[in-house]
Amino acid sequence: MGIFDLFRQPNINQGVVDYHNTPDAVLLDVRMPQEYREGHIPGSKNVPLQQLDKISTVANDKETALFVYCYSGGRSRQAASRLQHMGYTNVQNIGGIAAYSGKVER
Repeated sequence: MGIFDLFRQPNINQGVVDYHNTPDAVLLDVRMPQEYREGHIPGSKNVPLQQLDKISTVANDKETALFVYCYSGGRSRQAASRLQHMGYTNVQNIGGIAAYSGKVER
């Protein structure tokens, strides 16, 4: 890893492609429920960062591939770190929906 890798932002558009190409993966939106209702990526599950201890409702197996996003990437980065500390082994922070160019559901 080079010094510039520390500043590189996740690419949410590529992350969603990777999610679709990963069998049994979960696309995890860690924003608040109101934000989720205002628009989310189709197929995503909403478990707010503050309620991450309830992750087993959408991913009981700690080897499940989790693709995590929020609005700008900050909460998803925190969530990815917390999930790894909780024992989840396949967690990827894909960034923020603000940079997403695909369709959203309301």
